[in-house]
Amino acid sequence: MINTPESNHIAATAPPVGSIWQRLRRFSPYFGTLRGTWLLVGFCAVLGSATEPMIPALLKPLLDRGFQQGQIEIWEVPAALLLLFGVRGLTGYLSQLGLTRITHHGLQRLRQAMFAKILEADLKLFSQQSSSALSNTVVYEVQNGAALLVNVMLSLLRNGLTLLALTGYLFYLNWKLTLIVAAIFPAVTWVMKVLSRRVHKLTKATQHATDDLAYVVEENVLAHRDIRLYAAQNTQAQRFENLSHTLRQLAMKSTVAGAAMTPITQMLAAVALSAVISVALMQSASSGTSVGSFVAFVTAMLMIIAPVRQLSEVSVPITRGLVALERALALIEQTTDESSGKFTMQRASGSLSFSELVVQYPSASEPALQLESLTVKPGETVALVGSSGSGKTTLVNVLTRFVDITAGRVELDGHELRDWNLAALRAQFALVSQQVVMINDSVAANVALGLRIDRDRVLDCLKSANLTDFVQALPKGIDTLVGHNATQLSGGQRQRLAIARALYKDAPILILDEATSALDTESERSVQDALVRLMANRTTLVIAHRLSTVHHADRIVVLDRGRVAESGTHQQLIQSDGVYARLYRLGLHDAA
Repeated sequence: MINTPESNHIAATAPPVGSIWQRLRRFSPYFGTLRGTWLLVGFCAVLGSATEPMIPALLKPLLDRGFQQGQIEIWEVPAALLLLFGVRGLTGYLSQLGLTRITHHGLQRLRQAMFAKILEADLKLFSQQSSSALSNTVVYEVQNGAALLVNVMLSLLRNGLTLLALTGYLFYLNWKLTLIVAAIFPAVTWVMKVLSRRVHKLTKATQHATDDLAYVVEENVLAHRDIRLYAAQNTQAQRFENLSHTLRQLAMKSTVAGAAMTPITQMLAAVALSAVISVALMQSASSGTSVGSFVAFVTAMLMIIAPVRQLSEVSVPITRGLVALERALALIEQTTDESSGKFTMQRASGSLSFSELVVQYPSASEPALQLESLTVKPGETVALVGSSGSGKTTLVNVLTRFVDITAGRVELDGHELRDWNLAALRAQFALVSQQVVMINDSVAANVALGLRIDRDRVLDCLKSANLTDFVQALPKGIDTLVGHNATQLSGGQRQRLAIARALYKDAPILILDEATSALDTESERSVQDALVRLMANRTTLVIAHRLSTVHHADRIVVLDRGRVAESGTHQQLIQSDGVYARLYRLGLHDAA
């Protein structure tokens, strides 16, 4: 399955819909469940913000009654300051603890929903998205987005309340001068709106560029042998350099757009401050404003610059956080699940029937498979042979519904595949293929994949797959971790583990896709004995390229360009001198 960088982007490419608040509300099922913690954070934010005007408010009596008239006791000053900053410190500490709990609780719920969607998603998802893009979204993007958004929510609450408290105090001191300060707010709002749009576009472009860069790394890790064999290091390094350069340019543009908010906001605040000081100086002579009142007003006004500046900067983290988390929501909400029927059966007899079957892939001009009629009886061993591209693997994938049919009907035990519950359907099949995938868990967990581990049964299956000596040599026996995709094991060992897995599942229908191709002659003989025991009383489909491995089949079905060219036993097909005989003479068999 080939992915291109252009196909690696999660479906959330549509522009955001609704206001910021409406977009934020979409995450309430994940981050809004801890209401008690949110109330604690909100209370601490309100209490902390209420202490902000207390600093300039303390300056007025200190200057007017303390320094000038000596009416304040010495102990009152440190006591008031210690109480003030103690309350601020405690509220900040509790807010941080609450936010950390909210962030990681919501992140856990969101990741679980995303991973559950990946496990149940329609298989088209994996042809449209690379593994690097999916893992990047699940692991990194949601973490960064959640941290940004939850922290910015506290910043909005705390700085918004601080702004209101300081503005109220300024109105209390001098409402005329306060109107001058309030005049900068519309300008700040306009700057935030313009630059936020720019940051949103750049953030989306950065996401895509990051996916493309991760995809190049993924390709080179998976194809590391071919890259070295064909000396393609220089071209791959150039690809990486070009994408890295693009990512760097986007990062610089995003920084330029985001960083511009702070100096613009500060300049607007400086204009307002200059105007206020000038007007206040002109009024002081006529109004008789005290030194304490003037200093308190200027101090409160200087303090108001910080929340204004921080509020002007929240648009960047809000935009980046929303873009990251909306990508996660797109994976959850826009990815369809596999369609599943309701019919279930504990254990099928293994009867298979194909009628008027057509399978055509979306990008193909001709059907990959086109069968008028084919029946497999319970317990029968049927070999599927043919040249590459003849439809053998597609036929098997249709049975497990990894590929859905375009037209026609496929039945298992008289029930159409689409009527089966997917879990019940796939429980009827065991697969041993050339490409063996192992999870990074113990040998026992890999053998009993998806089932409860019965240690004695695991050992029996390993013995039947000729892996007794291999397991005894492991440091922890069947509890030994196999590592990332069991890359330290040989091809034969991996394939025998897959055979042990099929033995353990004990499904009524067995699919063998070149099950002994990676084995040496001695191992193949012992594994063939295990396969004979495994195939007993089971319906078995054998996909084979080496025709000598299918002599024992009850029936051989020869596929050519998606159609059944001929069918019969080995001897019948050789005598008929058709496609099978031609393939046999071409040497697609084991000379031994």
